[in-house]
Amino acid sequence: MPEELFEVHPMTAEEAEAVCGWVYEPPYDIYGWMPWEEVKKLEIEFGDPELRRQQYVTVHRDGTLCGFAQLFPLGGTTRLGIGMRPDFCGQGMGALFVHAVVEEALRRIPGQEIDLEVLTWNQRAIKAYQKAGFAITDLYERMTPDGMKPFYCMVYQLPAE
Repeated sequence: MPEELFEVHPMTAEEAEAVCGWVYEPPYDIYGWMPWEEVKKLEIEFGDPELRRQQYVTVHRDGTLCGFAQLFPLGGTTRLGIGMRPDFCGQGMGALFVHAVVEEALRRIPGQEIDLEVLTWNQRAIKAYQKAGFAITDLYERMTPDGMKPFYCMVYQLPAE
């Protein structure tokens, strides 16, 4: 599988600032971030240098920043949060991108369960996650900035040996 197309690196402050500048078209605009200066001042997510070092990575292709991921420790599971640069979305690279992130999570903690949450309406992401080896295991509602919304939990299925 050509996941070598993507390289995963620790996220730098400069990359975090770039991510904050990404603008998504509706309905994906809910995935945007507040301005970098606010994220940094409030130490929200990758604005916290220690949290960024521990949990955030960036994904590159041919030296170009294509996206980022959070590898969040959740008990015996690594929960992924994944963001692709807007102009790379919908280009058919999602499954390889996600697989590169999964490989990094498995490298960090071999054999650990890997899951993610996705809004049920986001079929574009769901298809990419399924192609990367994830399966829907649960459906529930949880709070978002726009109120309660339905989510799928998807778990990575290790390939049979």
